[in-house]
Amino acid sequence: MCKDCGCGGDAHVHSHDGQVHSHEHFEGNAHSHSHEHPDELPVSATAETRTVEIRQKILSRNDEQAERNRAWLKAHGVVAVNLISSPGTGKTYLLERTLEGLRDKVPCAVITGDQRTDNDARRLQGRGAPVRQIETVNSCHLDAEQVGRLLPEVAGNGVKLLFIENVGNLVCPAAFDLGETFKIALLSTTEGEDKPVKYPTLFSNAPVAVLTKMDLVPHLDWNAAACRAYLRQVRPGVFIFELSAKTGLGMEAWLDYLVKLTE
Repeated sequence: MCKDCGCGGDAHVHSHDGQVHSHEHFEGNAHSHSHEHPDELPVSATAETRTVEIRQKILSRNDEQAERNRAWLKAHGVVAVNLISSPGTGKTYLLERTLEGLRDKVPCAVITGDQRTDNDARRLQGRGAPVRQIETVNSCHLDAEQVGRLLPEVAGNGVKLLFIENVGNLVCPAAFDLGETFKIALLSTTEGEDKPVKYPTLFSNAPVAVLTKMDLVPHLDWNAAACRAYLRQVRPGVFIFELSAKTGLGMEAWLDYLVKLTE
């Protein structure tokens, strides 16, 4: 269950390294239902209390697994970054260009999440890194258990940098610690400059922000200075990359930064 929307937790896992797909089903759906009847008073207070208890239990269990993931990553010398953004920000395309740029420089791996399809994993395969796709089905975020089950398989053979491409959503993924080293928030120029103050949980928890699709700025009514100010308002000291994966603008600095993370 998601902290904010109460989604479920089924998942399917796909392997993309030249092997036949494998599927794994995760249990743990938690639903809270409140029913009102014409002749009865609503029991909203009771239902709300129960919902909060369920959320707290799920988050507590997730945090425990996240700490186990973090310990595993540290023991194996893996830096893991949790990429979070809206759908359509360009996470997958940026990852395509990033994997190509880091090939033969840094051993990388990718865990990518979507509610349905393995489209992203198929796009990312063949770029020198093992890729695993998690279909979350009814859930709008990845959780620590789903990621933890894949770590030995995807990041256990000398991998130094693990990219976790979360489900496209600015709210729910920010509430779930996956055991990552840190979060990276992505924001495209097409989304408007005020998203950091509209969705402060994510942007306040991400020490790094990436502004994507900078090649479109001449065609948009987008205020770069205002966007930077909003980012620093919710996260003073945030490190900001401005780039275009399509044209290559800013990619050299981005790749250099990622290489230094593993040194």
